[in-house]
Amino acid sequence: MDLVIATSNQHKLKEFKAILKGFPLTILSLKDFPDIPAVVEDGKSFYENALKKALTVARHTDKITVADDSGIEVDALDGKPGVYSARFAGEDATDEANNTKLLKELEGVSSDKRGACFKCVLVIAQPDGETAFVEGACRGTIIHEARGEYGFGYDPLFLVPEYDKTFSEITPEEKNKISHRARALEKLLKILPQYLSR
Repeated sequence: MDLVIATSNQHKLKEFKAILKGFPLTILSLKDFPDIPAVVEDGKSFYENALKKALTVARHTDKITVADDSGIEVDALDGKPGVYSARFAGEDATDEANNTKLLKELEGVSSDKRGACFKCVLVIAQPDGETAFVEGACRGTIIHEARGEYGFGYDPLFLVPEYDKTFSEITPEEKNKISHRARALEKLLKILPQYLSR
């Protein structure tokens, strides 16, 4: 059975495939449907953006679709960048530009006040418009300079206390056990069978 992951981000797609590998699914992405119009992520929450993406893609492809919206909320910045995580430094910003801006915004903030939370909302949508959603979160702190070679996005700055390493310093396999997306997917796996059995 086909399952569309409503993303063209190859890093995210790789994480989804790794966590869903036990299911008899053909995982597709937006790259398999180049004619789908771009979804404007103008929601005020991760849920609103994920819902919009999931419904648009499910209706367009006529296939069950999972969409995620995720980002990082930094305590000292009153929850920013939040839904603007991917475009914190502007539209089409690179990971490096976003990380540079985050570090600049946190200049002068002491290590004990740099708490942050990665959040992920996953929405699964049927072509007929039926949806369900799950959430996952992972708390950590923002360090003062990037470390590590794995991961993407804010991973090099996000220190996970239980490992005393950033998301970019732990292996993808380790990250896929504890990340916000992994925790949301764990919940999704519990409801996925009822969608696939129809």
